[in-house]
Amino acid sequence: MIDRAEVLHVARLARLELSEGEVDRMASELSAVLDHIETISELELDGVAPTSHVVEVGSALRADEPRPSLPREEALASAPAVAADGFEVPSPGA
Repeated sequence: MIDRAEVLHVARLARLELSEGEVDRMASELSAVLDHIETISELELDGVAPTSHVVEVGSALRADEPRPSLPREEALASAPAVAADGFEVPSPGA
């Protein structure tokens, strides 16, 4: 069981400000997560290949093939500000 002191320590390291209610809730929730991990660690998993998904996932990205781009004038037509044939953005801190 994770106690309040451990939750407060982790919150301080993560620079999180937790209310009293959140500290108690986090102690309970983190303890439940660790209990679940302990249950999983008791399973016999030799020969089980690591996965990132429970179902087979193909590439979500399209093939990277050259194709015509949007003409510069059309791309800049809806820009709030244009400078030197490009998008004008405010300088940092402005």
